[in-house]
Amino acid sequence: MKRHLLFILLLICLAGLQAMPFMDGEKLTFKVKYGLIHPAEATLEARTATYLDAPVWQLTTSAKTYPFFDKVFKIRDRVDSWWDKNTLLPYKFSKNLQEGSYKQHRVHIYNQSQGSTVYKCWDFKKKEFTDSEMDIPTNSQDILSAFYAVRSTPLKVGNLVILNIVADGRVMKTEVVVHRTEKIKTIFGDTDCLVIEPKLKGEAVFKQSGRILIWVTNDEYKIPVRLESKITIGSFVAVLDSAEQVPYKVRS
Repeated sequence: MKRHLLFILLLICLAGLQAMPFMDGEKLTFKVKYGLIHPAEATLEARTATYLDAPVWQLTTSAKTYPFFDKVFKIRDRVDSWWDKNTLLPYKFSKNLQEGSYKQHRVHIYNQSQGSTVYKCWDFKKKEFTDSEMDIPTNSQDILSAFYAVRSTPLKVGNLVILNIVADGRVMKTEVVVHRTEKIKTIFGDTDCLVIEPKLKGEAVFKQSGRILIWVTNDEYKIPVRLESKITIGSFVAVLDSAEQVPYKVRS
């Protein structure tokens, strides 16, 4: 009887958990190719944290140029999202960009239950934030959490995923198009992928100025393995170079 009761309690506990397509501590590192050189690297990380005593996924992406390229065009970007583990909605979003002479520091504090957000924009001259409050649609994501929300969604060729993304003091209704399947060579070997395109109007992690395509593994994990886009200084390709806490073995 005790064993049956314990089993039932375990099932109840597990029923309250959401199966995620990534492991705690997942870290993906990409080599960025610009023209014939590799001037930078970018990372994506997901790890367990707390925000205001609530269990969250702290999602982080960063991008930086290598020292040899800093004198040409220095990049030091970091974006963080505190994403509620139960609702899969963000509490807070922070973006710090340094791309050449361009700098930006912006923060959103979301109140999902009230349908509002406080938008904080750092004034580098005055060295202070200017705050404003705005209404947001229900179930709004930020730029970074939106990608992980897409990873948590079943994807099929021809499907369209529609998201409300709130960033930079704006609400952006964003479509994610699943274009096709394609097998490409990755650090996991020859890998079946889905090619997806987020049609986002506005600035992303880099100061995006054109189309962006992402290759994700065609399975329940949807690990990004390749990205093509345009930034301020031209087009670039990012290819997954190393991976930690993933369900596949990395081939040397």
